Amino acid sequence: MSVFRFVEQEKATFPVATMCRVLGVSPSGFWAWAKREPSDRSLSDAELSERIRAIHETSGGTYGAPRVHAELLALGEHVSRKRVARLMRRAGIAGVHRRRFVVTTVRDPDAAPAPDLVKRDFHPDGPDRLWVADVTALPTWQGFLYLAIVLDAWSRRVVGWSMDRSATADLVTRALDMALAVRRPADGLIHHSDHGTQYTSIAFGARMREAGIAASMGSVGDSYDNAMAESFFASLETELIDRTLWRDHAEARADVFDWIEVFYNRVRRHSALGYLAPAEYEERYRGRSEAA
Repeated sequence: MSVFRFVEQEKATFPVATMCRVLGVSPSGFWAWAKREPSDRSLSDAELSERIRAIHETSGGTYGAPRVHAELLALGEHVSRKRVARLMRRAGIAGVHRRRFVVTTVRDPDAAPAPDLVKRDFHPDGPDRLWVADVTALPTWQGFLYLAIVLDAWSRRVVGWSMDRSATADLVTRALDMALAVRRPADGLIHHSDHGTQYTSIAFGARMREAGIAASMGSVGDSYDNAMAESFFASLETELIDRTLWRDHAEARADVFDWIEVFYNRVRRHSALGYLAPAEYEERYRGRSEAA
């Protein structure tokens, strides 16, 4: 910070003449500096800072510099990421930081798990080749509400989800049914999950066979074997759960619906997708396929 800027900030507290004498500068020099017109760069920084603040607020206060920069580029504002980061630091604007998310899985020791068909390769070459699934608990004053999701590993889009008071086989089956109704996948789809009792249940296995889906499960107790689903829940926790207090299940349902369907699928930019939202990533793929 320059000496003159310090004097400007403190002039309501201390006399200008006194501060200038103590700091070894002239009062006339300070007043000449104070009357200068702001530079073009300063004006540009101020305008850009306002746009940055608006994007950050639209993200619910979650976007850091990389996603803010991607949003600016999408809006036709060609600036460097370093400049965005500098202006965010100056304005005290910061994104939320992801914590490691821990999911508690209840395993049935008598159930026969499916083989691991994925081997930690979560990079299918197109939509509806690989779905990943998991369950988490949403804390409310009314008690836990459980959320099951089905995620397309190719586009990171949540294609199916379900919420209920209990983490049952019916919960994950309803999430799968939603995904099937929305996507209508072709043969060859793999559904990957952990060894939770919901996924090893007889009822869920029967629904999978009926739909012609190949079941896959990672090893026991290794989060990397279902890393994409756990990464989704880490984002959910950091960007919504940690920042919200729900009085009842109805409030949680409404907020989670909004976060998944309005923000995550259609707005939130993903670094793995070239900072596109899942819906936009899929739309561009369809456009290329139709043009080919």
